[in-house]
Amino acid sequence: MTTTRAPAECWLIDMDGVLVHEGHALPGAGEFLARLAERERRFLVLTNNSIFTPRDLAARLAHSGLQVPEESIWTSALATADFLSSQMPGGSAYVIGEAGLTTALYETGFTLTDIKPDYVVLGETRTYSFEAITRAIRLVGSGSRFIATNPDVTSPSSEGPLPATGSVAAMITKATGAQPYFVGKPNPMMFRSAMNRIQAHSETTVMIGDRMDTDVVAGIEAGLETMLVLTGSTRASDVARFPYRPTRVLDSIAEAVALV
Repeated sequence: MTTTRAPAECWLIDMDGVLVHEGHALPGAGEFLARLAERERRFLVLTNNSIFTPRDLAARLAHSGLQVPEESIWTSALATADFLSSQMPGGSAYVIGEAGLTTALYETGFTLTDIKPDYVVLGETRTYSFEAITRAIRLVGSGSRFIATNPDVTSPSSEGPLPATGSVAAMITKATGAQPYFVGKPNPMMFRSAMNRIQAHSETTVMIGDRMDTDVVAGIEAGLETMLVLTGSTRASDVARFPYRPTRVLDSIAEAVALV
């Protein structure tokens, strides 16, 4: 039985591979954002990147020629802080990560400490230290709950892939036997927290992403209409390998302008 969805009122948009690639705006990205503003549609730009604050990312997007208010950016760091503050208001955490993660946790009322923290929270960073990882292993081994912002094992760079959160989480898991709870994509919780932020409903919300194994599957599990663009990591020939399908497959975000 085919279910007819209501017209889209809210949009969740993956950032890398959809709007930008290596610091450059992708074709149609500016026009799509302008159409959202023109039609007064609520939206959030999503990213698993936990390094930067929304203000940092808004500035980076502006450098690419894309105007996105910082309040319209939702990161795995924000989703993690939102989740932890709902689980244990006023809790404490030992954090391995950058300003995007530490700021998000601090602003939700968490205390950042390495003395008997409630949680060890792992995010992405460009300066992983042996000392910090060792401390995390000992704290998790002593009973601190293990949380990670996202399961991505690598992140892109101009020189090739870099080890990311999932790779370092695997080291801590190997040493302690403790599996982390990943908050970011493909956990649909990241979409649900984003939807709460803009008061969106699944029946009238669309997710646009470039990956079947994160964006599309999480969107489906959250009950959203899903659109896959082919300007990122997924090729058209890859789609058939997965046991689920996006609602639409688009060559680029440019094709979504007419759908707003």
